[in-house]
Amino acid sequence: MHYEATTTIDATPDEVWTVLVDAPGWASWESSVINVDGELVEGNKIALTSEANPKRAFKLKVSDVEPGSHFELSQGMPFGLFNGRRTYDLVPEGGATRFTMREEYSGPMAGLITKSIPDLQPSFEKFTAGLKAEVESS
Repeated sequence: MHYEATTTIDATPDEVWTVLVDAPGWASWESSVINVDGELVEGNKIALTSEANPKRAFKLKVSDVEPGSHFELSQGMPFGLFNGRRTYDLVPEGGATRFTMREEYSGPMAGLITKSIPDLQPSFEKFTAGLKAEVESS
């Protein structure tokens, strides 16, 4: 199972990156994000609270950061029983940027656990639209 949303933003990847990596600022332009504690620096852990489950902060590891183009948030269970991986990618397209956010689940328990995960596609669409609006209005 996976979720994915893509949009084209009328700005350079560096302009998009500046807004995207300000994770605590997400809640100001993305209504499905309630709060983010922590900085998007490789190796850090952040706590993300969203409208999908407002009573629980998801503890996520920031990994695989390529400044200006890519970062990944991940979480999982011991022994690889279940892993979630969310990637954020910026690709230049002319004078614009193609932004893609994707989440994938893996591990032996993925089939069982994903049955309890609500449909995240609407929140992915809201995030990409919110990022586009925020960057283009700056």
